Amino acid sequence: MLLRIFLLIFIVSLTPSTFASSKSEWISLLDDNLSQWDNYLSYSFKPGYDGSQPIDSNGKPISPIGENSALADRIFSVVKTNNEPILKISGEIYGALITKQSFRNYHLHMKVRWGEMKWNPRKALLKDSGILYHSVGPHGAEYWRSWMQGQEFQIMEGHMGDYWSQATSAMDVRAYTPEYIMNPIASTTQPFLSVGHKEKIKGLVIRSDNHESPEGEWTSLDLICHEGKSLHIVNSKVVMVLKNSRYEKDEKFIPLDEGKIQLQSEAAEIFYKDIKIKEIDKLPKKYTPLFN
Repeated sequence: MLLRIFLLIFIVSLTPSTFASSKSEWISLLDDNLSQWDNYLSYSFKPGYDGSQPIDSNGKPISPIGENSALADRIFSVVKTNNEPILKISGEIYGALITKQSFRNYHLHMKVRWGEMKWNPRKALLKDSGILYHSVGPHGAEYWRSWMQGQEFQIMEGHMGDYWSQATSAMDVRAYTPEYIMNPIASTTQPFLSVGHKEKIKGLVIRSDNHESPEGEWTSLDLICHEGKSLHIVNSKVVMVLKNSRYEKDEKFIPLDEGKIQLQSEAAEIFYKDIKIKEIDKLPKKYTPLFN
């Protein structure tokens, strides 16, 4: 009996540290069946799209394809290379993979590589995709009627790590004040500028430097989020420092610091691997001076 009591006390004494250490463990978000993801598909857009709901030849509105459609297997699939699962997003139809779970304070890691295919309406443009984080609310909330409300870590040729606001979102970004028709350019040496919905500076901030890997090679991406602050990191280089994540709801701005993660399908073929996430209880110490 005394031995049992001693063991019980010993186990209880270990519990807090055991839970604390579990926060630092990486959790894979990629398996053969995409079991941790839902999906949504909207439309195959034509060049010249103006933000309105697409219509058919008779002028009647076309409904989006919707959630977890049978067509999704054509857009989102898992292939194996050396027994390693690799996510392929064809990009042919606009939409996204969406995590079933919402996340708040975390470090998200993945590696990306472009495929060969491009589709309308971006055949003549750069290959494009993105990570949408803190995603909340209904699908199709923004201009392209394809994604949930959120913040964007842009994935684009030559623009890995740009920031885009989505729908009514906004953030404060360390960046140079833009002039005339220029977009702001991120810099850790500059003060925070308010960017996005109802701000003087609208939705795009360009990453500080291009750290994308050469064509055909994998680029490592890290997104770190903690209490409304976030970092966009490309091949271990910080390219964007953001804080005060928010969005407008019922004519008031409220914090946007928790939500699902979306991986966009946006007219370009792209591959992802090593998608994993871990919970954090504070920003890594080496990054905290960037928010002072």
